[in-house]
Amino acid sequence: MGEENRRTFVKKIGAASALAAGGFLNWNPRAIGANEKVVLGLIGGRNQGRGDALRAIKVGAEIKTFCDLDQAIIDKVNPDFEKAQNKAPGTTKEFRRLLDDKDIDGVIIATPDHWHTHLTLLACQAGKDVYIEKPLSQTIHEGHLMRDAARKYKRVVQVGTMGRSAEHYRTAVEYVKSGKLGKICEINTWTCQVRESIGNPPDTAPPDTVDYDVWLGPAPQRPFNTNRFHYTWRFFWDYGNSELGNMGVHMLDVAMWGIESLRGLENCLPTRISGASGIYWLHDAKEVPDTQVMTYDYGDFLLTWELRSFAQQNPLNGKSDGVAFNGSDASLVAGNDGWKVYDKDGKPGPDFVATDPYTFSGLHEKNFIECIRSRATPHADVEIGRLSTTLCHLGNISTHLRRDLIFDPKTETFGNDKKANAYLTKEYRKSYPLPKV
Repeated sequence: MGEENRRTFVKKIGAASALAAGGFLNWNPRAIGANEKVVLGLIGGRNQGRGDALRAIKVGAEIKTFCDLDQAIIDKVNPDFEKAQNKAPGTTKEFRRLLDDKDIDGVIIATPDHWHTHLTLLACQAGKDVYIEKPLSQTIHEGHLMRDAARKYKRVVQVGTMGRSAEHYRTAVEYVKSGKLGKICEINTWTCQVRESIGNPPDTAPPDTVDYDVWLGPAPQRPFNTNRFHYTWRFFWDYGNSELGNMGVHMLDVAMWGIESLRGLENCLPTRISGASGIYWLHDAKEVPDTQVMTYDYGDFLLTWELRSFAQQNPLNGKSDGVAFNGSDASLVAGNDGWKVYDKDGKPGPDFVATDPYTFSGLHEKNFIECIRSRATPHADVEIGRLSTTLCHLGNISTHLRRDLIFDPKTETFGNDKKANAYLTKEYRKSYPLPKV
């Protein structure tokens, strides 16, 4: 194939399939000197990506290249990076250019969820370490592929469940492990928030500043709608993982951390999933539930998730977002601001106050950068992030089918339940096939 015809072919089949076909399999990462800055690229910078990158800069990294499909976001956000590091990153709309750059050690991926798997697989193949925003994937099968790619290409992959780097969550889990709560019979997780209406605007032409076809990528072809674009994409199944994957994964990950401390990482998944959910608040264009209660049965204890997207008043246990480990002798209630123990009579006991709620002073990004240097396993390793994301997928599958599920944690399938097993994978647009590991 001639070079000009090859360019046409690459453009036609799309960025993802081109990379899957060509790959970076022989690429070798550069050695990083002890006093040399870790060089990162950023893919997706409107919201969480901007914060991740600024925190990474603050703890010593350099953002060399900023990739976003929307020129308006590049123009708005890149000056923030220039101010933070006294040097403007290069910019591009083509993530291939970023992955091709041998000077870049790792990438921060903060795109909508439907692009997470493609970009992480391609980044691992390109020899890049990866900081991937939560939730890790859109299906259980994708999570397996991402873990396998990280192991095959010996990549550091940190999932953006930043509570894993927070001292107060670590000490909370240590307290749970100590046995001072007695027999743990129930673990509760929850989010209480207010999601305002997004209305029902009509379809329009996409903004001139964005490459909308690439933005859709592996997702189904649909007309442009502002509700399915910046931020509010997360309320649609094509691109997101519902509030379970958006907000719930943070608290479920802390719950799983506690479960891991008691049972081991290999025993962190449930055998039965039940629940009820619906849209009971605002009947706008949103597809995902605004109210939800899910239960995960582990045989010897119960894990629950509760969502309220209609009110912040009367937050559970006094916290808008939280996790409670309830034992026969005491309960520990934790949130982004710290944790407190209550004895069986309800009297307060030991506590721990978080000094920097929510972002935790960039400790998660710092851990990622340190692991790029040391090749150590990061706090929220891909396998940890995969398992906590799997809890989200299980709840979402139960929501789709509107019934209980029986799950085999060893095979990570639903036995002979064909309808449930169909949700283990998904379809992709032909021009954006799933890259092979």
